[in-house]
Amino acid sequence: MKKLLLATLALLALPSAPPAFAADPLPRAAPESLGFSAERLNRIRTTMEADVARGQLPGAVIAIARRGQLAYYEAFGNLDGARTRPMPIDAIFPIASMTKPLTGVALLTLLEEGRLSIGDPVSRFFPQLADRRVAVDGNPENTVPAARPITLMDLARHTSGITYGGRGTTALHRQYPAGSGAASRDYDTNSFIAKLATLPLLHQPGTVWDYSLSIDVLGAVVEQLTEQRLGEAMQQRIFRPLGMADTGFLVSEAQRPRYATPLPVDPATRQPQSVEMGLTAPRFDCGGGCAVSTAGDYIRFAQMLLNGGTLDNQRILSRASVAEMTRDHMFPGIRNDLTGTEGNMVNWGFGLTVAVRRPGGSALLGNAGMFSWNGAYGTAMWVDPQEQLAVVFMAATPGLLRQYYRRVINALVYQAITD
Repeated sequence: MKKLLLATLALLALPSAPPAFAADPLPRAAPESLGFSAERLNRIRTTMEADVARGQLPGAVIAIARRGQLAYYEAFGNLDGARTRPMPIDAIFPIASMTKPLTGVALLTLLEEGRLSIGDPVSRFFPQLADRRVAVDGNPENTVPAARPITLMDLARHTSGITYGGRGTTALHRQYPAGSGAASRDYDTNSFIAKLATLPLLHQPGTVWDYSLSIDVLGAVVEQLTEQRLGEAMQQRIFRPLGMADTGFLVSEAQRPRYATPLPVDPATRQPQSVEMGLTAPRFDCGGGCAVSTAGDYIRFAQMLLNGGTLDNQRILSRASVAEMTRDHMFPGIRNDLTGTEGNMVNWGFGLTVAVRRPGGSALLGNAGMFSWNGAYGTAMWVDPQEQLAVVFMAATPGLLRQYYRRVINALVYQAITD
């Protein structure tokens, strides 16, 4: 009897095998009941499998929700660039700039607690960013005073005058960190803000949309007000309430077998490529581009926004805050350089950390009021309130093909809608 008991206890102590597929992140329904043609949705698989076979990408995961339910949630191809392991549905991807909307939501939770206003000058939180100067024609040796302070709205919509060093060729660009990942590798939060305080702005605040380190500064504001690292604040305010168990700023040892990697050579340029974001801890949790996530986690985040700030009886934001976040804040007089960053986004404006489609034609299918942002390593998401639609596409395509797949997936989703 004793031997049987010991054997039973030993068996119970063994780690159970992981399930073949993660639980569905949202209730699943037949595509037809959600206004999709199942036959037309299958064109996604046909396209992805053909491209995987041609060596265009290792694999992908896509989640499509409509009317609050999953119409499509599938994985294709391989997890790794060597194409030796099947893609799991819960693969973890470095989401790069899809971190930005997470930071926007974290900031707005503080607005709802009365701890900030979106019109506040950033100098309220970081006095060293007061009294900015602006480089004339990108020359840091020739500057003029900023006409007005940088506000949190400027930061949220990329009109702060701060820039990304890797997105230009002026002498001033060479002085800025190349991107969010570079900043988080070279600086902690305090030294990052101190670095920005030494640099003039590229544009007068509020005059030009220029993709930038602005959202990283917003993340630093969140850290200061919460007295937490950004990832800890997001965990408390977003990830834990929404059940986003695989979203954060560092991939654990247990998660590493699910980390997606790109092909070793970019099929378009034939240049070597690799991505390691999230595999080592950043010096600070950069709100502009350092997080990792899964398609399942991010579709829950997107659905929360589509629902007006709530999901599964967990309210993250008020409906009014979501409406403000996803409204076009590119007022007359602001030069819109968005298409220089996202070539597909013709006739789009920008809200608070998300792009917003304007009325009229565009290079992408969809409706006015849809909002989106994507990641440089191949991930994409959009929400179309008119269609009650949320879509997340995850792939490890850090090269030129990422723009191509944003167009292709957009077309394949909308062509499958029947009502």
